[in-house]
Amino acid sequence: MTLFIFLGSLLAAMAIGVPIAYSLLLSGVALMWHLDLFDAQILAQNVIEGANSFPLLAVPFFMLAGEIMNVGGLSRRIVKLALTLVGHRRGGLGFVAILAACMLAALSGSAVADTAALAALLLPMMVKAGHDKAKAGGLIASAGIIAPVIPPSIGFVIFGVAANVSISKLFLAGIVPGLLMGLSIAAAWWWVAKKENITPPQKATAAERWAALKESTWALVLPVIVIVGLKMGVFTPTEAAVVAAVYALLVSTLVYRELSFKQLHEVFVAAAKTTAVIMFLVAAAMVSAWLITVADIPSKMIALLEPFMDNQTLLMLAIMLLVIAVGAAMDMTPTILIMTPVLMPVIKAAGIDPVYFGVLFIMNNAIGLITPPVGTVLNVVAGVGRMKMDEVTKGVLPFMTAQFAILFLLVFFPSIVTVPAKWFAN
Repeated sequence: MTLFIFLGSLLAAMAIGVPIAYSLLLSGVALMWHLDLFDAQILAQNVIEGANSFPLLAVPFFMLAGEIMNVGGLSRRIVKLALTLVGHRRGGLGFVAILAACMLAALSGSAVADTAALAALLLPMMVKAGHDKAKAGGLIASAGIIAPVIPPSIGFVIFGVAANVSISKLFLAGIVPGLLMGLSIAAAWWWVAKKENITPPQKATAAERWAALKESTWALVLPVIVIVGLKMGVFTPTEAAVVAAVYALLVSTLVYRELSFKQLHEVFVAAAKTTAVIMFLVAAAMVSAWLITVADIPSKMIALLEPFMDNQTLLMLAIMLLVIAVGAAMDMTPTILIMTPVLMPVIKAAGIDPVYFGVLFIMNNAIGLITPPVGTVLNVVAGVGRMKMDEVTKGVLPFMTAQFAILFLLVFFPSIVTVPAKWFAN
């Protein structure tokens, strides 16, 4: 009954168009009322404490870094470098999108920001070259969702805070799975592009490659600073976010000189708006998280999944299928915030590595960004490319299938995640 009231009130509020953050608060109030615990002061206190977290400071700084990179020319130079490296191959512009997405993912950690940059820069080029617009848009959308998996990742920050798991370990554990996601859509694009008779761009000369590398060097240094700094223990993920934002600001204003001080106001406002949405969601979700614990919903979930508890692979498979269903109807951040406090006790009871689970959980949620009917990243591509949502959805199917294949591969072979994660962490 308790679980029914929580989920029923949440889904009912969302169904009538109430924003997710307010829906979370309403479901929390409904649950408090049912448990005879209603107290406005407790409600307010949990909202405040939900946002009062030092690790969560990484979110606004990573968001700011991403905004600065897109406006300040770092993203454009990354795309140019990828174009000189792989643009001449058959279906080369698609491989450019994938390579650029992996490099951009190591800069910002925001799927929406990376996808918008890739769609604006590469989609017109791919269409002009003769590629099917829907397939090109689907490829860019699926490439953009690598950002929440390759560090630095805003999704890992939110999950780490909600699950009380080391964010640094999550960052380092996400490197190999993120690259595998890129390889999977590269294989899918090779299959798709093979059917298109398109002449690739002329191969870049060694001088052009060297020039592109020199131009993008300042941008490429950033992920090295972040990853090495985390591995060596020089700074925390929150401090890494500050370093990323300050570094991007200095490079954009003093080195590339593409970001004027007049534009800074717009960049800060854009980052602040996005951050406000995320932080309010986190604050509202903490009310639900506290009540989920008080109502002992995790023990009910453990009892529900009891048949799978003796087999970690089957349990992970069942949870991943559940997350796929939820991710198709809900955006990434609320899914993380709602499901993490429910699932983590199950994961701990089954003896599954929380870092391994966190990586697969975020991967699944990232793929949910291109899963209809919600598909936030699909909407971004449709908006930037002036396409119908149905077209982008059709175009993304082969790439989404490839990424789901990698997800389930990691479910059956956990060592693909855990072994490199231990190596990076040591």
